[in-house]
Formats: sequence, structure tokens, C-alpha cells
Amino acid sequence: MSSAYGIYSNTASPEVSLARDHMPLARLVVERMKTQVPGFVTRDDMMSAAMEGLMDAASRFDPERGVMFKTFAERRIRGAIYDEVRKMDWFSRSLRGKQSRISRAIELLEHRYGRSPEEDEVAAELELSLEEYLQMLSQVGHLGCVSLNEVLDEQDETRNFMDLLKDDSPSAHESLEHSALAQQLASHLEALTEKERQVVSLYYYEELTQKEISEVLELTEGRISQLHSQALVKLRAKLARDTDF
Repeated sequence: MSSAYGIYSNTASPEVSLARDHMPLARLVVERMKTQVPGFVTRDDMMSAAMEGLMDAASRFDPERGVMFKTFAERRIRGAIYDEVRKMDWFSRSLRGKQSRISRAIELLEHRYGRSPEEDEVAAELELSLEEYLQMLSQVGHLGCVSLNEVLDEQDETRNFMDLLKDDSPSAHESLEHSALAQQLASHLEALTEKERQVVSLYYYEELTQKEISEVLELTEGRISQLHSQALVKLRAKLARDTDF
């Protein structure tokens, strides 16, 4: 792929050589993210965006920052894939409106009860049946995931909420840089329901697929997807309030 990038050239620049050496990483990220994007986004679409992200990472990489290239590149690759999703106009106003309704309902219920609300409580607050609410969760699930991949700081495009779900900081410097927000995230994870915490832990820390998680928790894959979606909506809303993001 991408002879336009010069990846297979014998006289490639250092940046292109760096990207060429990490092509397996791009493929790995694509495979990992297949369940995190809408079904109409093809693997070829994802791979094309991944290669753009990899080349962008190679051209931007600064070893003086004390970050491993693999870590930096993975973030840029994921970001490029989500950028491609945005270009395909998947983020409709109706979906964002539904996500906002869920977030507001959850926030109100948390304030009312002093705990993370159950699904039937959120459904009742939205004046929906439980089945209707779960269907809405499925619709906004990918939107919650993409929102978590938005950058925290426009001046530092390597930092986003999703990175904090993965304990892969390569240096003490980077760990300190993330510590305050990571502590906030940890407290919010504790506020999730037990099942939501299990799904988040198995997906982001143990790196299991939703199918594998369904087998571990003895739930359907669809149910795991719903729990995952609700957890992300809750975390996005909480972190947004914390950071005015």
C-alpha cells in the first residue's frame, strides 16, 4: 500500500523508514478498532486513515519529549481513524442530541440519588421503555467512544481521554503530566456500576474483545456493547464537567 508515501522505496527518508518499520502497528490498531467505528466504515477506509496517521506521527515525532514512538504513533493512528469517521459525517445532530439527553438524565439522577443510576432509572427519566433506552444506547455508543478520543488540549494533540483508560505511560515525566486527570478518571470509574467497571476493565486494561468479554461475564455480546456504551457516555459527561472540555 501507499507507494505515494514512498514506504517501499529503497531511498526512503528517515521518517518514511520509521513509518515502514511500524506498519504492523497500524494494522494492529485497525484490527483493534474495528468494533469501535460504525459498520459502514470499511477496513480499507480504516487502513488508509491509519497509514496517514502513521506517516503524520513519523514526521512529527520528537524523541526529546521522552515518549516512545510506538506510543506516540498509536495515538496518532487512532486519531486519524476517528478523523476519517468524522469526515464521513457519521456525527449527525440527532445522535449528538440523543447523547446529550442521556448525559443530562444521568447527571440529574446522580445528583438526586448520590450514585450512578441504573438503566431502568435512566429510561424512566427519559420517559422511555427500557428497550427503547437500550436501543438509544446502541445508537450513540460509537459517538461516546469517539468523543473520548478527542484531544484534551489543542496545543498537545497527543493527549486524550481514552489514553487515560490505558496505563501505558512510558516515562515518569508523562505519568506526572497525566496524573491529575488520571486521578479524576479513577474516581469516576469507581462511580460506575459493577458491570460497567468490569466491561471497561476487561476492554481497556485486559484488552479483550467484546466477544471475549461476553464469554467471561456470561452475557450476550449485544449486552456487553450496551454496558460499554453507557459507561463511555457516563465517563465523557463526568470528564467534560471536570475539565470544561
